[in-house]
Amino acid sequence: MRRDLRVPWSLLPWVFPVLAALYALHASGTPDREIVLYGAYFLLVVVLPGTLVFRALFGSRGNWPEDLGLGAATGLVVTLAGWALGAALNLQDYLIAWPLLVVLPFAVVPRLWRHWRCGPGERLPLRWSWAMAAVLVGVAGWAATAFQTPLPPVTLEYYPDLYYHLALVHEMMRSMPFQVPQLAGDPLRYHYLSDADIATASMVTGIAPTTVLLRLWLIPIVSVAVFVFAVLARNLTGRWWAGPLAAAGAFLGQAMSLGSAVPTFFATAPVTVNSPSQTFAMPLIGLFAVLATDRLRGRGLGWGWAFLPLLAVACAGAKSSVLPPLAAGLALSGFVTLCRRKLPWAAAGLLAAAGFGMAVGLKLFAGGGAGVLEPQALSVLGWLEPYRDTLGVADGVVRNGWVPLGVGNADVAGRWFVAWVVLWALLLQAPRLFGLVRPRGATRTDPAFPLIAGIVLAGTGAAWVMWHPSASNLYFFAAAQPFGAALIVWALADRVRGWRVPVAGLVAGALCELLLPSVSAPVRETVGNWAWTLGVPMMRAAAVTATAILLVVLIWRRRGARAVPAALLAAMIGASLAGGIGWTVETVADPPVKPPNPRVVVRAAEMSAAFWLDEHAGRDDVVATNVHCMPMRVRVCNARAFWVAGLGGRRTLVESWAYSDKTVADNGKNGLKYFYQPAPEPGVYQLNQRVFTQADPADLSRLRDEYGVRWLFADTRAGVVSPALPAVADLRYSQGPVTVYELR
Repeated sequence: MRRDLRVPWSLLPWVFPVLAALYALHASGTPDREIVLYGAYFLLVVVLPGTLVFRALFGSRGNWPEDLGLGAATGLVVTLAGWALGAALNLQDYLIAWPLLVVLPFAVVPRLWRHWRCGPGERLPLRWSWAMAAVLVGVAGWAATAFQTPLPPVTLEYYPDLYYHLALVHEMMRSMPFQVPQLAGDPLRYHYLSDADIATASMVTGIAPTTVLLRLWLIPIVSVAVFVFAVLARNLTGRWWAGPLAAAGAFLGQAMSLGSAVPTFFATAPVTVNSPSQTFAMPLIGLFAVLATDRLRGRGLGWGWAFLPLLAVACAGAKSSVLPPLAAGLALSGFVTLCRRKLPWAAAGLLAAAGFGMAVGLKLFAGGGAGVLEPQALSVLGWLEPYRDTLGVADGVVRNGWVPLGVGNADVAGRWFVAWVVLWALLLQAPRLFGLVRPRGATRTDPAFPLIAGIVLAGTGAAWVMWHPSASNLYFFAAAQPFGAALIVWALADRVRGWRVPVAGLVAGALCELLLPSVSAPVRETVGNWAWTLGVPMMRAAAVTATAILLVVLIWRRRGARAVPAALLAAMIGASLAGGIGWTVETVADPPVKPPNPRVVVRAAEMSAAFWLDEHAGRDDVVATNVHCMPMRVRVCNARAFWVAGLGGRRTLVESWAYSDKTVADNGKNGLKYFYQPAPEPGVYQLNQRVFTQADPADLSRLRDEYGVRWLFADTRAGVVSPALPAVADLRYSQGPVTVYELR
């Protein structure tokens, strides 16, 4: 009887994150039918096939939550495989059959029936389920902050990259080879597999891509990442509580603030609605790390070796910055093993799989002018206000030497200031970096330690020694962030046996983060003023910490002194969680009010016109538009509009070119950043513009016959539109400033 009652009680914790997710989606205007439909899709198309494949390749973990979490991550790869086949063979309309084909062998082959059941292994305590449920409720709350932006059509300023990704989602619904949707005909080289995943969900369910991207997709993907990194942390430490704590630190925590006037570099979590690629990469790279940890510790992978190269390609196609730190960690683990006079066959095999993924990724997803990463030490300083507004004011938009100009030209006092800013920035990242402390006990010889430590070191190092015009080098650090969270929990687990010390440390760190008074940025931005502004919060935190340590040692003597290192590690984790969760609670309770900027908003009428185009144009039709810049009608064009292709769902002859290979490669030309550069093909651009301003029938014939254009999307906010257009093209739709024409 008791055993029968255990199943409902074990399911009870998971009710709360489901309810939290449903509430967050419903309250943000997501249609209830689409919430249920997407939930069914994710369970039946992603989780179910993925779990069966994972168990067949790697075996069961011995409990349902971890099997389903790792199975969901595997299911993302399985789903991408089906999408790739459909896009290659022009069979996208039959994608619903792919999960059926995957599941069918498990239903009809008797030897595979066992994979429907949980295999032998370590069961998880009910406390683990409650802790994980709490983390997932936090994820739903965090997602609610992103859901405060209403769904289109609405007069609003969306982050431009969201339009860019929406255009890629529509592109992923077409057949290979893919093109840049804002520059029809240009080959697409970008890490677009997150967009492919969103496109697959939209094609299978019939839900609009805007709803999938802006609402439905985020919580499931981050939740899978939470489970994967919880498995990794439990594997590393052998402690049940390490999983939820590491997952919370990775995806709910942030860098410490301690009252600082400005945040440090990449202070937020490594997932965001504004970067689907970064978010999608997290469960994939976490799954690779879980499997790598198992293999380095001697667990065989069997047929799973065949899956690893596919997983590596998926990682590279999700975000190109996640595999290099992993490869560095594998190389370090192999080197350490070799130094111990053992042949590192496991590390070599894993490194080969990661290398295969990077090689294929370089061919399929990267390259060209977009690959503008160059070496420059301390380039991160340019994105930190204390340096940027003092020594870095003349650094410019291009890479100037091996260090930034402000660093190279600094006097002695300036160099001390640079050192202080670097130290300050790294200290605030303690919850992601201090797991690198000297390992203890069996961890010293564990081949998994150099793997995880190598990932953290390589990701942090690459961020600080590489340069990119938009600081994309920081994504190397973002790739390492959740591993840093797992590593510091591992360091804590190695130093504690009971619960009192870590709990006391967590509470103390949280109180410091929440209660230490904040300072303001200096009115007069000088090196001296900024040095003092950065120093005051750090001195306060140091004084509080020293006082607490002194009291502990005086009261508990030697036992208290032994507990100090563990308490400090726990305090860093507590401060990180308090900052992240506190921000979420504050943002949900009192959403920031940002009045729309009329110069950069896209109006509801414009969005509606784009949606009309999406409904009536053929999937492969090409559109010409006079929308290129955001804001519109400016002397120097910031070519990041993207919304015509994004909301209209069709390739455009020339819309916005900011992220094209040639444009990014031209960064700094004539003193302009890459998104201010002119159109990469001036002749095509001028022809496109003449059509709207002059309505010459010969130009329209060229658009139709040479470039395959079928539709014109004319917006009077973007520029002059000739009144003669209705005489040479068929008017199909008009609302607000937009008129849509079909070429004859």
